[in-house]
Amino acid sequence: MFRNFAKIPVRTFLIGVIAGAAATAGSGKVIASLTGPTEHKGLGVDLLEELSADTLEATIGLSGYTMRMRAIEVAPGGQIAQHGHADRPGIVTVVDGAWVEGQPSGERTFQATDFGTFPENEDTVHWVYNRTDAPATALVCDIAKSD
Repeated sequence: MFRNFAKIPVRTFLIGVIAGAAATAGSGKVIASLTGPTEHKGLGVDLLEELSADTLEATIGLSGYTMRMRAIEVAPGGQIAQHGHADRPGIVTVVDGAWVEGQPSGERTFQATDFGTFPENEDTVHWVYNRTDAPATALVCDIAKSD
């Protein structure tokens, strides 16, 4: 049942490895990391409310940052460019439509019907697509450096 790979000619072995990789690629398994778009498209951002840097410093001792709540709408066929959250943690909740979040490891879909929610922490690098024919909106609460 098990082969002794030491007896297989190198050329035959390499052809088998390449064929196996091609079969894996065709099976839908991720064999390389993904990258996202480099530009925003069809994006609307409304600042709903913000706690000032003074408030965050007075209440929790965090200096130089604000906390804000935004409504972010992605138009049909729109996208949010690839970005990271090393210095801007947040929480996203889809409230209308569906967002497809891409990360180097793959994609996940978050639906408003489920109040699809995901964190944005120091390790998050991601992007978003709206692959539907209707606008998709999320509420995003994050902590950002003050201007």
